[in-house]
Amino acid sequence: MAKDESQNKNIIKLQEDKESQDKVIGKDVLEKISSHDKSELLGLLNEFILQTYKIEKEFKDYKALYEWVIEILPQAIWVRNDDESFFYKNTLANEIQATFQEAQKQDFSGEIEYEQKTYLFQSNRIQNKQVITATDISIQKRQERLAAMGRVSAHLAHEIRNPIGSISLLTSTLIKKVENSSKPIILEIQKALWRVERIISATLLFSKGVNIHKTLHRLSELQGDIEEAIEQYTYSKQIEFLFDLEEKEAFFDFNLMGIVLQNFIYNAIDAIEDADILSGTIKLEAKIIDGCIIFNITDNGKAVENKKLLFEPFETTKLKGNGLGLALSLQITEAHGGSIELLENQDKVFQIKIPNCL
Repeated sequence: MAKDESQNKNIIKLQEDKESQDKVIGKDVLEKISSHDKSELLGLLNEFILQTYKIEKEFKDYKALYEWVIEILPQAIWVRNDDESFFYKNTLANEIQATFQEAQKQDFSGEIEYEQKTYLFQSNRIQNKQVITATDISIQKRQERLAAMGRVSAHLAHEIRNPIGSISLLTSTLIKKVENSSKPIILEIQKALWRVERIISATLLFSKGVNIHKTLHRLSELQGDIEEAIEQYTYSKQIEFLFDLEEKEAFFDFNLMGIVLQNFIYNAIDAIEDADILSGTIKLEAKIIDGCIIFNITDNGKAVENKKLLFEPFETTKLKGNGLGLALSLQITEAHGGSIELLENQDKVFQIKIPNCL
């Protein structure tokens, strides 16, 4: 036992001697390093620390850039772990989170309808993460539907035009032979036929596309064309039409702009017919201001129910029409390089603005 204690004391003594020797060696090394060497060593250490901060900053910058790129992508992005918890979601993904549950039923593959929009879902795996994306394809789907409806409408318009032409010819012959008491009936038939022909023409024009041919005309020349169109339109209430069209000359496609103004006048007539009023007023103004032709169509009829559907083809909240009138008007106006705006003050005002140039 005494022998073991003696051995332990010797081991401890050797360890203490070694530690003392290491301290002496370390002290000797430090004493041997010159002040110049110490300064250089401190400089290297400082540079090392600076490089570490720089690398850390670059990493943070790259991470921020990476997240920024993901945020501006026109896609909703979800990244899930194996336990189905979310590793990452961008802002758009949070906004349409309700679609995620529906898409999960389809294994995140295919199209999902949400708030009148269509999203295409896709899913991929990267290492132990599942990346799910949703792309808004509403515009493409809308264009596909419009193209299909346009083809069908154009075909129907061609098929209807021939019998309508025959009926119109017969009514022209009939009105010359019937008694005066029966002529109002024939006139109403002619108005109805004119309305059908107008819808056919608008459908064909919309489906084929608009090509404008600007010529120089006085703005006041449009009044006669519009008054003639009003005579062909059927309405039951007392409506006062006010015209304020300047005599100035301007460059525009006379026939096509006539169609645009007719459509807005008809829209105003229908709004008055649908409103809870006994009579109405429609005012058309045309002026040249700062190099632009400005048309204002004002009425005191029913307010616009859904502004989003105003210029949407084949969509309408009215009892009359097929939803092509204002859509075609926008197409013609944009072909002129112009725009249409709904101004709502005391009365409802549609403002059409096109540049006055060739």
